[in-house]
Amino acid sequence: MMGERIHQARLAAGLTLDALGERLGVTKAAIQKYEKGRATPDSAKLLAIARACGVRTEYFFRNRTVSLADVEFRRNNDFGVKRAEAVQIRVAEMVEKRIELLNAFPESPIDDFSVPHCIPERIDDMEAVEAIADDVRHAWALGRNPIGDLIDTLETLGLLILTVDEAHPAFSGMTATAVAGDGHEFPVIAVSSRWPGDRQRFTLAHELAHVLFAGRIADGLDPEKVCDRFAGAFLAPWGAVIQELGEQRKRLEPRELYHLKHEYGLSMRGWVIRALQCGVIQHGAYQALMKLFSARGWQRSEPGESLATETPQVFEQLVYRALAEQLMSEAKAAELLGIPRMQFYRERWMESLDAAADQ
Repeated sequence: MMGERIHQARLAAGLTLDALGERLGVTKAAIQKYEKGRATPDSAKLLAIARACGVRTEYFFRNRTVSLADVEFRRNNDFGVKRAEAVQIRVAEMVEKRIELLNAFPESPIDDFSVPHCIPERIDDMEAVEAIADDVRHAWALGRNPIGDLIDTLETLGLLILTVDEAHPAFSGMTATAVAGDGHEFPVIAVSSRWPGDRQRFTLAHELAHVLFAGRIADGLDPEKVCDRFAGAFLAPWGAVIQELGEQRKRLEPRELYHLKHEYGLSMRGWVIRALQCGVIQHGAYQALMKLFSARGWQRSEPGESLATETPQVFEQLVYRALAEQLMSEAKAAELLGIPRMQFYRERWMESLDAAADQ
């Protein structure tokens, strides 16, 4: 088991056998022996491996309790198989910690996720996606107002949402089904923590569509375009678009798009697309705006302040709840959060916040 964990940690860190051997001062063959279980590293070597791979030593002793099925990446061809495997290993580790945390409670503090009954068995019309997005919002009591924190909203519905610090720009998100040792299944959505908030939120809504529409999209439709349409309609529903922009417009102002981006968490370009989809502007006005975006470089980087990225909050909150209810030790809580125990102690008693207040 330890050998497999060393192998997974090395792959997740993007290190070759030679690279890890150089950091430890041993040969490639020695690392291979560790990974195949033919030799066991001593405590000093194990600590060095943990530091080189960016994990805590507890990782090597944790039994594998989760497998990932139905893994789907949203990426371009530049994101290779090895990088995809590394991301998958990191996601599996994060899921293991979350399931271990949930199992600490006598009754799960979060309801299991279920696909709303409003989703039809077959989706064979792109225009129907607009109404489906509205129905999903209604089923989840979201109304037509902006969704302030999309990750928090989906976490409370029972989805496992993860943010992955992946440097390669080709990675944006993935979906999977986590299968626990007892056979319990959890839908998982992972998104990059490196993208601006609007890109991250759109990817999250797009991945949500893949979860909701799994096995339901007709063969004649492009699943990626269907999920893109849902993402835009979910973040900025038809009624909100008409309310904000009016029913008919000849042009849209970049500054108004900028304000709407920060209110709804959908990019300026996304708002232009929504205006076209909802019939607010015609194709000529849409093309003129796209030419403006291209000429000013806004296709790559939109002007003004970037939208802040979102991070999962429920996991950390539940760790402290489990600690308060004496369901786990301080050492276990620190392990789950992946931080040294002394750092956890300071954060638990908010010493860093007290120090900042005194400055």
